Amino acid sequence: MERHFDEQLQTLKLHLMKMSALAETMIGDALKALVQRDESAIPLVYEREEQVNRLQIEIDEMCLTMIALHQPAAGDLRFIMGAAKTNSDLERLADQAVNICNKAENLLKEPPLKPFVILPEMARIAREMLHDSLHAFVNRDVAKSRDVLVRDDEVDRMKAEITVELSAYMASDSATISRALALVLIARNIERIGDHATNIAENTIFVVEGRDIRHHADHRPAGK
Repeated sequence: MERHFDEQLQTLKLHLMKMSALAETMIGDALKALVQRDESAIPLVYEREEQVNRLQIEIDEMCLTMIALHQPAAGDLRFIMGAAKTNSDLERLADQAVNICNKAENLLKEPPLKPFVILPEMARIAREMLHDSLHAFVNRDVAKSRDVLVRDDEVDRMKAEITVELSAYMASDSATISRALALVLIARNIERIGDHATNIAENTIFVVEGRDIRHHADHRPAGK
């Protein structure tokens, strides 16, 4: 039974890594459609969304089956619970890539508003956060998880910078409003990708240390 459980645990990790790789590729393709105005990247995002959705169902079923059959305790139980949470974050993160793709598809029908500088860099950081947070989770690497948490602040800062810049465009020329607003929303989508990667990093700390640090819970005074 123990060997069977270990095999299932390894399969669960592999499924999560596959799902994460798909989501990471979706982000890249969505940004390719936007920045390079490459329409051929758009259907690839939608195809991978279907794969992500199928994996989400499989991973949820695996988590439930492992808990029911093996009744794991302590760290293994926390890992399975964390895997279920990570599974949800990966699916929602992939949805953000689809949202970017939807907006890019509409923006391709209009002339470019401005050269892209901050958005691609913001997306690069968010993709790296996803990659590192998932690898930290499957390897139970707390140090790497904490590094992901730090990078989330940079993504938030860049999103604020983009919003200020695009707001100036909208204020100075009403003809830019629809395109600028779409780009503001894309920046928000990228920020949400960073947030989901942060959630995965927090899951790792929960698994390894048994502490829930969401909303800075580890900094609250005792009894509150």
